[in-house]
Amino acid sequence: MSTLPLSSITRRALITTALAAATLATLAIALNAQAADAGLPAPHHLAADSHSARAATVVLAARRYAAFWDTGDESYAKLALSPAFVDRTLPDGRPQGPESPLKASEAFRAVVPDLRAQIDDLVVAGDRASVHLHFRGHFTGQFQSLKGEGQPVDFQAFDLYRVKEGRIIENWHLEDNLTLLRQLGAVKP
Repeated sequence: MSTLPLSSITRRALITTALAAATLATLAIALNAQAADAGLPAPHHLAADSHSARAATVVLAARRYAAFWDTGDESYAKLALSPAFVDRTLPDGRPQGPESPLKASEAFRAVVPDLRAQIDDLVVAGDRASVHLHFRGHFTGQFQSLKGEGQPVDFQAFDLYRVKEGRIIENWHLEDNLTLLRQLGAVKP
C-alpha cells in the first residue's frame, strides 16, 4: 500500500488537532486534581519546579498526607502512602511501613485530641516534596505520667517525601520535639 504525501494544510490541521487534544488532556488532569484537592490543607506557600502533571501529583500526595495529620482520618494516609512506604527516620521501636504513621497519629491524638496541622511551605522538585508543617492543639490527654490540663501545643515539623506513582514511598522527617516536650511539661526550660 502506498502512502500519499500530506499537504502542508493537512499537516497543520493534524498538528493543531494533536495540540488541542493534548491541551484538553492537561485540562482534564488539572480539573480532576482540583476535585481531588477539595478539602485538603492548602499550603501557605507553594513552589514547584514546573506546572506539570508530575508536580501536581507530588503536591496532591503531600496535601493528602497533611490532611491525615490534620484530621487523623486514616483514609488520607492510605491515599498518600505507597504500600512500599519506608520511613528513613523511623523512631526506635516503631515498625516500618504505612501502618506506622497510623499508629503514631493515634497515639499522639490520645495526648492532643484536637491536633491540627497546616502546611506553611511546600516545595516540589522532581519527585521530591519538602514540607514545613505547623501543628497546634491542646494537651488534654495523658503523656507518660503527665495529665494534660489544656495547655496549648504549638510545634513544627519538616518532612522530605519521595513520591512514586502518586504516592509517598520514602519519608525523612524532623519534629521540634524539644518544644513539644516543654509544652507538655516533660522537659523543664
